[in-house]
Amino acid sequence: MKNTFRTAFGRPKSVAQVECERPDKWTLLDRLTTAAETFELSHRTLTVMKALLSFLPSRHIPDGAAGIVFASNARLSERLHGMPESTLRRHLAQLVRVGLIARHDSPNRKRFARNNGGAIALAFGFDLAPLVVQAGMIETAAQTAEAEQERLQALRDRVLVLRHALVREGCCEGLTDEAGRVLRRKPDEMALAQLEKALRGALENARGEEPLGETAPVPPAPFAGLMSGSDGKNERHIQDSDKSYFDSEERGQNSKSPCTADKVEPDHSKKEEGVAFADVVNACTEARSFFPDAMRNWGDIVRVGDRIAPMLGIDPPVLNEAKRDMGAESAAVTILCLLEKAATIRSPGAYLRRLTQMARNGAFSLGPMVSALANRRNCQLTI
Repeated sequence: MKNTFRTAFGRPKSVAQVECERPDKWTLLDRLTTAAETFELSHRTLTVMKALLSFLPSRHIPDGAAGIVFASNARLSERLHGMPESTLRRHLAQLVRVGLIARHDSPNRKRFARNNGGAIALAFGFDLAPLVVQAGMIETAAQTAEAEQERLQALRDRVLVLRHALVREGCCEGLTDEAGRVLRRKPDEMALAQLEKALRGALENARGEEPLGETAPVPPAPFAGLMSGSDGKNERHIQDSDKSYFDSEERGQNSKSPCTADKVEPDHSKKEEGVAFADVVNACTEARSFFPDAMRNWGDIVRVGDRIAPMLGIDPPVLNEAKRDMGAESAAVTILCLLEKAATIRSPGAYLRRLTQMARNGAFSLGPMVSALANRRNCQLTI
């Protein structure tokens, strides 16, 4: 007696081998997902296609009535975790419109199947055979989409390298900030190409003999206008709030900050390098809103500064460069001061880069910055 090997569905092995020559339905779905933009498919439309494929028992889409899914909208919605029927109908219509499935309607537009000898003889519903017919087109579109994605990723990497090089040069803060905003989105190839051209040109100018006024613009002075309230409330004080932080740096350490007419300037503000730990803790109080634990030493200040920097939008390369040129403690104190004036600083990252450049040139000191914050608080207490 001759034995016949059968599959789990009771069909001869030879039939299963013929079916295996057809493309795998899940592989087709994966490639269709890669080429989704070409076929104008959203992720929810692809989910509906996945639900339709799940009603076929084999991994391959058979020909004829066996390849028609006749599940009702209620069954499809149930398999789609409760998708509303109105939404389901819209995505089914999209699949029909792009030619990935075909609708076989019965006279009363109901979906059902007629069996004959245990096999499906007639079925009304959604025919998935067009998906097999378009398998070659889907594969071609998927390969094109992958090549475009690789090209886009390479272009994006070049833009990142150019942006980082400009950050290292310490110039064109506005352009690097704009590049960061563009890269956080999903720019197309044209936008990335234009950005690459702009960054490359700026980098070439920065490495050439461009005037300092163009390569290293001075950021806005956030420490100007430290006193609050109207001018009438400040009659007892010397109003000198229009002078910026950088003005005090250029004048040196001999300048007087607001509210010092009747006060003796503390000794720590006259130091050539650094400030006292207690002055930093007293002046930079905003950090306590995020980290209530008391800062007991310089190590605590450095740790808090490292955690505040990302909150201000300061990129790790900018922070690391500041630590290298200023020192870890000075960079952390600078970040705490920037947090105090976060409401008036448009781009803390660009501002920190400018201060880092000043520190590299030996023109930066923490004294006036911390002293200005401390004097502001003293002025507010005397009003």
